[in-house]
Amino acid sequence: MTANKASERTAGRGASSLDRALVCDTETLVWENGAPMTFYVDRGHTGRPLLLIHSINAAPSAMEIKPLFDYFRTSRPCYAPDLPGFGLSARDPINYTVELFSHAIAELINSVTDEHGLSPDIVTLSLSSEFAVRAIVERHAPCHSLTCISPTGLGRRPPPGPDVGKKINALTATPLLGASLYRLLTTAVSVRYFLNKAFTAEVPKELVDYAVRTTRQPGARFAPFAFLSMQLFSADALKNLYGALTSPTLILYDQDPNIDFDRLPELLKGNPRVHAERISPSRGLPHWELPEQTVNALMRFWTSIAEAE
Repeated sequence: MTANKASERTAGRGASSLDRALVCDTETLVWENGAPMTFYVDRGHTGRPLLLIHSINAAPSAMEIKPLFDYFRTSRPCYAPDLPGFGLSARDPINYTVELFSHAIAELINSVTDEHGLSPDIVTLSLSSEFAVRAIVERHAPCHSLTCISPTGLGRRPPPGPDVGKKINALTATPLLGASLYRLLTTAVSVRYFLNKAFTAEVPKELVDYAVRTTRQPGARFAPFAFLSMQLFSADALKNLYGALTSPTLILYDQDPNIDFDRLPELLKGNPRVHAERISPSRGLPHWELPEQTVNALMRFWTSIAEAE
């Protein structure tokens, strides 16, 4: 194992007392001036590494990508971070920004690439797609292929301006008010309600239960409030991010209650490296609802890349 110049890895669970979402080893990636990030890893097989990145919301973690991790860990090295402020990673009261998340992802991509001597295939969920693309396009993190599941940034509605974020931050900055508001947003009933919106049928119990447990950790509210302030979304992500991709890219989508894909045809027309496949019927988490269909789409995509190389 070789760490890159800017970061180092340590074994262990990280700062959290939360139980593990995935049954495998965990390590923590630490880099200069960065937030420590715990990640799950299974090195039981050789080959090109696969990096799976959960979404950003009020209660995310690597549990969100569990079906894909459990499937592909049987045939290749698999990595899945809990992004800074979530899951097993440190939840310090720091400024959780677009730059922080894209930096964290870039550091892990670089570290995984250095270890295996191969750039990874990367799979992202929702808003984390924007962070991963920033890591690839702006920080030049090596990427063999990118798959974005229900990515943000492809709708016609622009993200809110800074004034919205300032108003929300004013409500959440007070410790007592912020903690009370977060508890209201993350009751078991609330978590189940919002997760149910991402499923055509009933949300799996293990996904709800683990999401609730993540919200009970010390400092759990800090990173989610950065998301709720709406300041983690990029302006014109199609032009500034997805349109600049040169790595082979696949977008998996269908109906998502929180995201629209009105500009997806524009992206497909403007960037020949980007392709799309509809996984239907699903509502944002097709790898949970239609795991076989999702895995088959990934395998076809990776096979097409191998045949072209």
